[in-house]
Amino acid sequence: MGKKGVKDKVHIASDNDDLCRLFLHKGIKSSFLCIAVFGLLVRVAVSLHLYSGAANPPKFGDYEAQRHWMEITLNLPPKDWYRNSTVNDLTYWGLDYPPLTAYQSYVHGLFLRYFEPKSVSLFTSRGHESYLGKLLMRWTVLSSDALIFFPAVFYFALVYYGNRAIGHKSDVAWHIAVILINPCLILIDHGHFQYNCISLGLTVGAVSAVLSQKHLVASVLFCLSLNHKQVPFASSSFSPP
Repeated sequence: MGKKGVKDKVHIASDNDDLCRLFLHKGIKSSFLCIAVFGLLVRVAVSLHLYSGAANPPKFGDYEAQRHWMEITLNLPPKDWYRNSTVNDLTYWGLDYPPLTAYQSYVHGLFLRYFEPKSVSLFTSRGHESYLGKLLMRWTVLSSDALIFFPAVFYFALVYYGNRAIGHKSDVAWHIAVILINPCLILIDHGHFQYNCISLGLTVGAVSAVLSQKHLVASVLFCLSLNHKQVPFASSSFSPP
């Protein structure tokens, strides 16, 4: 049993090495770079348009919800983030996502406060829609996509196609393009305004870790995904049969 496990691990490592060589063969590495750049350009193009709720008081849409969460997490202690109070009116885009989203909002809020302090000031920033503020908000989504979702997809392709025949591996670039240029995710995150790329990226990373037989890593990544947004729970990826 022990020898079989070692052989399986060697086989997986060998397959992954083969795919790494495939990436570097005949300029395929360049095609992957082109896919990523094109995917980012599509996201930028979508982000140049209006989002739902723009200039539409009193709630101003999901853009305002995300901005307001940055405002709350920056200006209030963690114990008050989910508590209704005179300084945190939960009827106005109350923070209703898990804690990792709250801390993500805090980190992004630091970024906004550095360049545009009034965009996250307590109370007075409600409905803030300055050009710089919107540009910075769009950048936080784009950078989250590039730093979390994109690497997770590439790693998934590396692991998944590592166990496939060479004939199937020739389709890897096409399949990566289909995932990275998924119109639903792009429109929701970069048009409507959300951060689904973070929770989905963590979920894809968890699935990749399972395929790599790194179950502890998979568990950590999936728990992080659930603590960012509840949506991955619907997939029941790690629930018992």
